[in-house]
Amino acid sequence: MIESSYLFTSESVSEGHPDKVCDRISDAIVDAHFSKDCFSRVAAETLVTTNRIVIAGETRCQEQFSPTEIEQIARDAVKSIGYDQEGFSWRTADVQVYLHAQSSNIAQGVDAGGNKDEGAGDQGIMFGYACRETSVLMPAPIHLSHRILQDMAAARHAGEAPGFGPDSKSQVTLRYENGKPVGATSVVVSTQHGAEYSQNDVREMVRPFVEQVLPEGWMCPEEEFYVNPTGLFIIGGPDGDAGLTGRKIIVDTYGGAAPHGGGAFSGKDPTKVDRSAAYAARYLAKNVVAADLADRCTIQLAYAIGVSKPLSLYVNLHGTGRADEQKLADAMNEVMDLSPRGIREHLGLNKPIYERTAAYGHFGREPDDEGGFSWEKTDLVDAIQGALT
Repeated sequence: MIESSYLFTSESVSEGHPDKVCDRISDAIVDAHFSKDCFSRVAAETLVTTNRIVIAGETRCQEQFSPTEIEQIARDAVKSIGYDQEGFSWRTADVQVYLHAQSSNIAQGVDAGGNKDEGAGDQGIMFGYACRETSVLMPAPIHLSHRILQDMAAARHAGEAPGFGPDSKSQVTLRYENGKPVGATSVVVSTQHGAEYSQNDVREMVRPFVEQVLPEGWMCPEEEFYVNPTGLFIIGGPDGDAGLTGRKIIVDTYGGAAPHGGGAFSGKDPTKVDRSAAYAARYLAKNVVAADLADRCTIQLAYAIGVSKPLSLYVNLHGTGRADEQKLADAMNEVMDLSPRGIREHLGLNKPIYERTAAYGHFGREPDDEGGFSWEKTDLVDAIQGALT
């Protein structure tokens, strides 16, 4: 049963947030490896702090990258975000690289051979979710939070908002009536800015980005519109706070509106089911809702390291379904091979498509011509409907 009236909040963080800087660098390393070898294995972790970048992890590739090449990948990512400030600059940051060859113990469990199919890169549970709150079938609070920061970043990169720095956060609280969002009760935006701007200046700089994203009539009361509520935000990014890969898993997914298995995405190749199976679960859930079989859909998958088939597949339509949940679960296995290899091949995941996912969410994005966000397609609708008949 859906609770009828309540408030729900989600947050987003920008590409310049310290944790997102790390996600960006880690995913740029994944893309670089796939550009050389489409069967690369990568698990890259990044730490950033004041003018320092530390990269560690394990890789396997037909053409190994030198530490100097990895360093340049990191500098290019930081430059693209826009960091060239005294405390954190793509030019002057100290970059340390500690990548090594993939563990043979992990490789033997994952690699295909003889009669053994490619196994999952780890054990774990993954969730996918979709709902009718937005046109992209995402929960409205996280979708709107992402959009505010995306628009602010686009204006900054275009030179239309030179007062903004790269580091920012947003938070949107929506009021739900009869289970549907009807308006914002509060909006919080904190953004790094130039020293010449006052708190009120920044408030008015941010206002149009919020107003143009929220649907007409949804703007929160003026006293609930918070911009840099602690005051000045001049020192930002890794100079203001350390960052790590994989610390924004709720921002990356559904903003808390759906369960999360606990595994992060960035820095991982698609043999790591933390990433690929979460993409597959979103793909299936989105197609269920797009097929008009439910207004809300949660799908859980579970895997064991070295085992190709999923251990379980669970479907929950939250009382909004127009199909039997067990029959739908059976149909999922019929319309898609949910082994790591099957997911990788069906969604075309062995491509350099990951750096673009590192900020503003992995879900609710538009599929692109290079194969990015393929898990957002709704091309399984007919197959799912057919499997149920």
